[in-house]
Amino acid sequence: MAAPAFAEAPDRSPRPEPRPGSVAARKARVATGEGIAALVAAAKLGGGVSIAVIDSATGQMLEGLDETQALPPASCAKAITALYAIDRLGAGFGWVTRVLVTGPVSGGQVQGDLILQGTGDPSLTTDGLGDLAQMLAERGVRGVTGRFLVHAGGLPHLARIDRDQPDHVGYNPAISGLNLNHNRVYFEWKRAGQGYDMTMDARGERFVPRVTMARIRAANRESPLFTYREGNGTDEWTVAATALGKGGSRWLPVRQPEVYAGEVFQTLARAQGIRLPDPRVVTQAPKGSVLVQLASDTLGPVMRDMLKYSTNLTAEVVGLSASGAATLQASGGRMADWLRSRHGVTGRFVDHSGLGGDSRISAADLARALARGRGTGLPGLLKDFGMRDARGQGIKGHPTRVPSKTGTLNFASGLVGYIEPQGGRSLTFAILAADVGRRDRLSTGQREQPEGGQSWTKRARGLQAQLVGRWAGVFA
Repeated sequence: MAAPAFAEAPDRSPRPEPRPGSVAARKARVATGEGIAALVAAAKLGGGVSIAVIDSATGQMLEGLDETQALPPASCAKAITALYAIDRLGAGFGWVTRVLVTGPVSGGQVQGDLILQGTGDPSLTTDGLGDLAQMLAERGVRGVTGRFLVHAGGLPHLARIDRDQPDHVGYNPAISGLNLNHNRVYFEWKRAGQGYDMTMDARGERFVPRVTMARIRAANRESPLFTYREGNGTDEWTVAATALGKGGSRWLPVRQPEVYAGEVFQTLARAQGIRLPDPRVVTQAPKGSVLVQLASDTLGPVMRDMLKYSTNLTAEVVGLSASGAATLQASGGRMADWLRSRHGVTGRFVDHSGLGGDSRISAADLARALARGRGTGLPGLLKDFGMRDARGQGIKGHPTRVPSKTGTLNFASGLVGYIEPQGGRSLTFAILAADVGRRDRLSTGQREQPEGGQSWTKRARGLQAQLVGRWAGVFA
């Protein structure tokens, strides 16, 4: 009430009621929380939803709904990983892949061992290894008198990112100090007579070397789709023949990336006229002198690609490089400790990619961390989500930028980032939705394409677009 009692006149002039549909009316509805709960209810997501939008400069909470509820961030965790890596490693940090020798080159022969050594480069490709082999040939190397060793001690060897994912999904590969093609191998099949011609290769843009350490055969069954077994230096796969159809292709994860990279380098070296023995993986760092090396991009471009393509391997390598921990859970814990000490917010992280479903953080804490880390240049590394219309389609040429990171896990979806209008005030927001119970009821085999998952994610993304449009129209 504007008056202290019904019988008395007001002690100040009441403001006129805003016209329905005007900016003032929208601000009034937002100020009272009107509308946001209705949008969430209409999305019919179930589970929990945590929403927060704050003023980027002051940190003032402008609107929220269950903003302190901690939910799985999915790949939105990569935005925190980027802040962590930039702070701990510095923008100029990078990785180097080297070829070392234990003796001189004489008559085209290395008088001793040749070592392929990785420090963890998550962006190393077959084409990069091909360039390294060419550099070696330009130094006059044609063979070795000793061994061909592979060393990947720059990071711990971890067989997979998340144990709860199906064996065959390419976004859940092994992690190593020597990573190639995001530790994935290309599986291609074609109908041939009564069976199939199936190949595995490490394709790049310029080189397509065949791979023998990853092997696959068709099995006469309907399910499971794939099975995996680790052999002695080999990844052994089977695939259900009934699912192959006329032909197709997909990336499969590599579980022994050091063996994979060693074989591919041996093949690429042979193409340059260099004969190397079969690779031997060693855990102790051999002593030798660097003959040639290949440097990665610096952290900024690596982070930009990680955030754009949401590459899980890159996120884990970056996080492990920043923490120095031996496991992902320990590394995620160190990132959580850093987040609390640096930005004063609380979160639980079991990895750096968000693939593990046990990570938790609230929308309020995510938004505060991103607002406080805005000066690191993170907005410039994020992909522009853009303004969307009522159907969720991007509005071309809209002057407001929305640099942000999406996150999608089984029945978990998020969007975090910034709303940056021309000449207006910058906002930082976080939108998290998750039906954890529904996710936990899925079997491992259902997690690649769960029933109802696609429509659930579509509704979640529609809600995100509505909220961003709402905030840009009222607060920015």
